[in-house]
Amino acid sequence: MAEQIPSIDPAAVEQVATAARAARVASRRLALAHRAEKDAALLALADALVAATDDIVAANEEDLARGRDGGMPQGLLDRLALDSTRVASVAQALRDVAGLPDPVGEVVRGSTLANGLQIRQVRVPMGVVGMVYEARPNVTVDAAGLGLKSGNAVILRGGSAAESTNHALVGVMRKALAAQGLPEDSITLLEGGRDAVRALLTARGLVDLIIPRGGAGLIQTVVLESTVPVIETGVGNCHVYVDAAADLDKALAIAVNSKTHRPSVCNAAESLLVHEQVAADFLPKALAELSGAGVVLHTDIASGAVAETAGVPHEAATEEDFATEYLALELSVRVVADLDAALDHIARYGSGHTEAIVTEDRAAARRFTAEVDAAAVMVNASTRFTDGGEFGFGAEIGISTQKLHARGPMALPELTTTKWIVEGDGQVRA
Repeated sequence: MAEQIPSIDPAAVEQVATAARAARVASRRLALAHRAEKDAALLALADALVAATDDIVAANEEDLARGRDGGMPQGLLDRLALDSTRVASVAQALRDVAGLPDPVGEVVRGSTLANGLQIRQVRVPMGVVGMVYEARPNVTVDAAGLGLKSGNAVILRGGSAAESTNHALVGVMRKALAAQGLPEDSITLLEGGRDAVRALLTARGLVDLIIPRGGAGLIQTVVLESTVPVIETGVGNCHVYVDAAADLDKALAIAVNSKTHRPSVCNAAESLLVHEQVAADFLPKALAELSGAGVVLHTDIASGAVAETAGVPHEAATEEDFATEYLALELSVRVVADLDAALDHIARYGSGHTEAIVTEDRAAARRFTAEVDAAAVMVNASTRFTDGGEFGFGAEIGISTQKLHARGPMALPELTTTKWIVEGDGQVRA
């Protein structure tokens, strides 16, 4: 017997429908807004957030206190935390978005046909975009800003862990929008529990796109339950491969930065692969430095032997360790026979997010970039660079790990679709 899909509370369905209809009206107004108007609004939102820093940080402390009391892991607490510096950073991201070209109205291609018809394909907003995400308050601001610039209304459903912070952020931004003469419903924070989320995921015809951002469980749930089109984002089981031809000083800096710079985010490295020809020279110093930075090392037999000799604490890696996105100061380590073995390992365990090779061999780099199936491939650079801001996009709404429509950091162009405009002078088809 087929498994029955549980019904959704009618009150939640009506709540989402009401919010989506209001967002649709707001999206039509945004579609008419010219760039100067949208940029002025983005700058106003940024100023309003900075002005409300004390209130936002106080609200965030409420969330952090609940998280600590509930035993939230340190990595998740770090993702949740906002201080004055981070508030200033999310506000700056809005200013950066304001400085970017407006994708709406861009002509992708066009021509004049033999019959005189002028056709062009132009970028237009998606319309209403739903975001489902976890304890990342910066996503609230990034999604709102990118939605505004690309002419989309956004319905935000953040995790309950960030409830107080998100209320504060969205309240400030809605008020600033209204002051700029734009509809408050361009940014909506969805209330309610799981039924509200399921109502959003099944609001086909009212919502144009769902973007999940968070852990593997959240993304899988959204993909399986949504009847609205979904762009998958986020899960990052990222690898750094140190090739036989690597500059070992570069490799050390890249491996340590990829893991320790901010371990709680999806572009942090979770596995280190080292060619057996350089393992004896590279691993003693690398494992010692990683361990000294607080990284728990899960080693295979070969790398574990090096760690043992060097007196570096380590644990024997399991199959699960190589498949795990730790989002914490933990790292799996394996010695591989050659580039082919590294590619095979990544093909088996990688999540299609970001993979890095450290090598001075151009042929090895070309093979790696061609054969690795990932949204971003780094050559002699840290995995931490896979980021909308670092790529010059101002901000990102997520990092897509799928292949349709968008792949990699998603910013303004990825939040648009296209429309064909055909202009004639009375032509009829024979």
